[in-house]
Amino acid sequence: MGDDSDLSLIKKIIRGNSQALGVLIDRHQDFVYTIVFRVLKSKEDAEEVTQDVFLKIYKALPTFKMESKFTTWLYTIAYRSAVSKWRQSAPVVVPISETEPKYHWGDPLENPLSQLEEKDRLDHLRKSIDKLGSNEAVVLSLYYLKELKIKEISAITGISESNIKVHLHRGRKNLYHAMQIQKHLQ
Repeated sequence: MGDDSDLSLIKKIIRGNSQALGVLIDRHQDFVYTIVFRVLKSKEDAEEVTQDVFLKIYKALPTFKMESKFTTWLYTIAYRSAVSKWRQSAPVVVPISETEPKYHWGDPLENPLSQLEEKDRLDHLRKSIDKLGSNEAVVLSLYYLKELKIKEISAITGISESNIKVHLHRGRKNLYHAMQIQKHLQ
């Protein structure tokens, strides 16, 4: 079932195939969690909202219009659910080590030193992104990690395209400064 497109999986889920639902969740849960965490900055809240997002999409799948991208719809629900939760409670800062899914080591035949260096670079990047504002962190994550276009990010976040460009510009500058500070702290 790993070869199935999102739309194919959705059709199977609507017909009652629970295994297809598991595949769809497995495919998208890490990035949904990332979006939600970037807004909430709380591991527990992000886990709760991520679960709520998948419950919402499961209930709403029959209304999903198959002509649009599923991920845009999913990320919109994730972002708006996170913002809604954030408005209900004060943000809490959590150390980055507790925020991201566990690092996958990849090919065991690779040089262990290069694996450690790569893990250190990713940790450094995550710590730096964690210092950004919620909108900048979400926009940078969608733009660079998911390679979405500005128009898609605007549709997901409800932020105008011109403001997305501003968030990208500021986010890059702030990320650079945060990485420089983080580098000096090590």
